Amino acid sequence: MVTGPGTALASAGVDTALDALTAALPDSALVTDPDVLAALAADDAEWAPAGKPLAALRANSTAEVQAAVRVCADLRIPVVTRGAGTGLSGGANATDGCLVVDLSKMNRILEIDAENLLAVVQPGVVNNDLKAAVAEHGLWYPPDPASAPWSTIGGNVATNAGGLCCLKYGVTRDYVLGLEAVMGGPAGPYGTAVRFGRRTAKGVSGYDMTGLFTGSEGTFGVLTEITLRLRRAPTGTPHTVVGAFDDLVSAGEAVALCTRRGLQPAALELLDRACMTAVEEWKHLGIEADAAALLLARVDSPGQAGEEEAAAVAATFTESGALWAERSTDPTEAEALFEVRRLAYPALERLGPVLTEDICVPRSAVPEMLARTEATGRRHGVRIATIAHAGDGNLHPLLITPPGDEAAREAAQTAFEELLSEAVALGGTVTGEHGVGLLKRDGMTRELGPEVCAVQHAVKDALDPLGLFNPGKVVGAAH
Repeated sequence: MVTGPGTALASAGVDTALDALTAALPDSALVTDPDVLAALAADDAEWAPAGKPLAALRANSTAEVQAAVRVCADLRIPVVTRGAGTGLSGGANATDGCLVVDLSKMNRILEIDAENLLAVVQPGVVNNDLKAAVAEHGLWYPPDPASAPWSTIGGNVATNAGGLCCLKYGVTRDYVLGLEAVMGGPAGPYGTAVRFGRRTAKGVSGYDMTGLFTGSEGTFGVLTEITLRLRRAPTGTPHTVVGAFDDLVSAGEAVALCTRRGLQPAALELLDRACMTAVEEWKHLGIEADAAALLLARVDSPGQAGEEEAAAVAATFTESGALWAERSTDPTEAEALFEVRRLAYPALERLGPVLTEDICVPRSAVPEMLARTEATGRRHGVRIATIAHAGDGNLHPLLITPPGDEAAREAAQTAFEELLSEAVALGGTVTGEHGVGLLKRDGMTRELGPEVCAVQHAVKDALDPLGLFNPGKVVGAAH
C-alpha cells in the first residue's frame, strides 16, 4: 500500500474529515462509494501499489479545488490529483487516507487566440479534443502521446509527456506558457491559487516556475488552468517511409545513421514483431508481421525538401540492412500504420500483465540499448516486446508475464531494474516521458545521485512544506 504524510487521519477521524469536506463543498461531487473510489485509486501502471483513498472530489472549478485543499491542509489529508488515469508510472495512485482530486470534469477550452498562437484550457481537456478545436482555426498543438485520444492536458503537463512528433517539435514543456496552480507554502495559506508564466512569446521575469511545475507530477500543487503555445497547422501532404528489418539492432543502426546524417523527420517510430502480431490478432487490420521490426518515419517538410528528405531516410534504412524500404504519400495508408503504433500497448495488455519501461538513451546508443534489452530478456527468461520513439532514443520495452505467475512477475521486476541501470550506463535516463511516479524512484536515485536528489527534496519541501501534494511520488518520502 502507499502511505501519505504519516498520521494524516490519526488526529482527525474519518467521520470528522468527511464532515469537514462536505461542509466546505456543499454543492460538490464528493465521492465515498468504495467501488468508485477503487476505480479512481490507480492509473494504468498496474504493477505500482495503490492505497485506499478517504474520498474523491470530482472538481468543477478552481474554487472547489481551493476549498478542498484548505480542509486537507487543516486536517493533514494528502491530496492526489488525477485526470484520465492513463499514466504508466503510478504517479496518480492514491495514498492511504488521501483525497483524490479528479479534474476530468474541468474540461473546458477557455480561449483560442489565433492571432497570438495560444490557447487557455482547463486541465481535464483531452489532448485530441484540443487538437480538433484549434485545427478549426488553422492551428496545431503538436505534443501527441500515444494516449492522446484519452489522456488529458493536465496529465500531459504533470508528466511532461512527449509523443510521436516530439523528435522534431518538442515535448509538452515546450508548449506550456503559463499555469494556474492551487498550492500553499511560500505562496500563502494552503488553497491559494497562483498564476505562473506569461502570454507573450518571450519572457524571463524571475525563475521559470512554469517549467518547474511542468513534469512535477502533482507534487507541488493542483494545476487548474494551463496556457499553451500553438503552431500554424502544417501544409501539404507528409511522406511516410517504412522500413522492415530482420532484427532489432539493424533497425537501431538505421536510427543512429539518420542522426549522424542530420535527418530530422517529424516522427521516427519502431515496433517489433510481437507488437505487430498483438495488434493484428486484436484488430485484424491486415498487418503482415513478416519482419522482426518496422521503422515508421513521417517527413513533413514541404515541397521538394520533403521529397529529398524522404528519399534520404529511405536510403538510410536500406544502407542499414532493411529487407525493404518504401515511401508513401497516401494519407489513409500512413494513418493506418501509425495507428498500429498507437494500439501496440493496449494490444499487448490483453496478453497479460505488462510492466512498461520508458528509458531514453542518446540516439547513437539506440542499437546498443536494443541489444542489451534483448540480452536482458534472455537472461531472465522474460518476454519483452519493444516499441519506441526511436528517433529521440526513447525506448519502451514492454515486459509481459503470464497472469498469476508470481515467479515470472519477480523475474520481470528484476529485468525492469536492470534495464534502468543499462540505460544510465549508456548515458541515458530512467524515464523519457512517463514520469517517475512510484515505479522509477529507485532508478531516479541511481541516475541522479545523492547530491541532486537532496536538491530535489529541498525544492519539494520549500514549495510544499506539509508534504500534502502527492506524497511519496517522484522524490519519495519527505526528509
